[in-house]
Amino acid sequence: MAGMSDLSPAATPHDAPHDPTPRELGFGMPAEWAEHAATWMSWPADDDLWFGHLEGVRAEFAGLVRTIARFEPLHLLVRDEESEADARARLDGANVTYHRVPLDDVWVRDNGPIFVRRPQSDGSGDLALTDWQFNSWGGKFNWDHDNRVPEYVAGHLGTHRWAQPFVLEGGGLEVNGLGVGLTTRSCFLTDTRNPGLTEEGYAALLNDTLGVRKLLWLDGGLENDHTDGHIDTITRFTDERTIVTSVEPNPEDPNHAVMAKNLADLRAMTDQDGQPFRIVELPLPATYLEGAEGRLPPTYANFYIGNGFVVVPQYGDPNDARALSPVKLKRPSWLHWSPFASSANSRYQAGPPSASNVSRLLNRR
Repeated sequence: MAGMSDLSPAATPHDAPHDPTPRELGFGMPAEWAEHAATWMSWPADDDLWFGHLEGVRAEFAGLVRTIARFEPLHLLVRDEESEADARARLDGANVTYHRVPLDDVWVRDNGPIFVRRPQSDGSGDLALTDWQFNSWGGKFNWDHDNRVPEYVAGHLGTHRWAQPFVLEGGGLEVNGLGVGLTTRSCFLTDTRNPGLTEEGYAALLNDTLGVRKLLWLDGGLENDHTDGHIDTITRFTDERTIVTSVEPNPEDPNHAVMAKNLADLRAMTDQDGQPFRIVELPLPATYLEGAEGRLPPTYANFYIGNGFVVVPQYGDPNDARALSPVKLKRPSWLHWSPFASSANSRYQAGPPSASNVSRLLNRR
């Protein structure tokens, strides 16, 4: 069934400097394979941003939304009347809730909230979210509307929102759910995000806000990636101990040296218990692709894990089949989709759903 949410949710609480951090209250960022209450996505709306291909992009997105909605509830942000009408027509009958929210683009994993959860012994848990500043990957595009999405989501869910003054995109951080995080220097340390914030500063910040007790760093990402090398385009956890990482065998390709260095660094890293990870090599697409802005950074690492499914980008490339095996997880269903089957346009909401008691706890202190 489909529904329509309140268009003007009540204002949600901000934290004050003296408030406890999420970590102090027992909250942490769960791994993507943990149970979801829902997935959040945004509907494509700007033909210029898609270089005149909006119709085709919407058709691909519709297939992806329908696929995810078969397995878990899906919340779809639509920026205007035309976008909502188009999405409803393409998604008729799907398990989708529509939200009319001003938007600039579709990359909700980066501009949306990062959910945190406090598990309980009976399997339930409290849900809250962290709200980071979004500046469109260092000021590359418009972002004013997208930066307000977490506030809307918190209001809709009626959950606490820890508002942060720091710039952070969800695609720039990968976690294993046991306190280990992965990121890249090329992204986090750029001076267009948080100038002066060091590796040590990020480690302390992500420990306090997301429960990342051990932050591991790779050097960089793919050539011509406008995110400056998000970790979710190259290297991902598939379980608490297993990491898949992109490799490029051609020494003449600019991605070869960067991916080889990442692979070597990962093999020397250890998990939260000091044990080495299981490292699995993941091919990059073999075909060199170009778009309006030069070389494109296609990747298979941008898969999305949900409740009983995994979707992996497929490009009609010789390496498509090879890329499926390393990311197959122990899920009852296995799916693969188009190039838009990407973690970057999907944000998982931790589950199972539960009302949060954060505000009550804050008021007690």
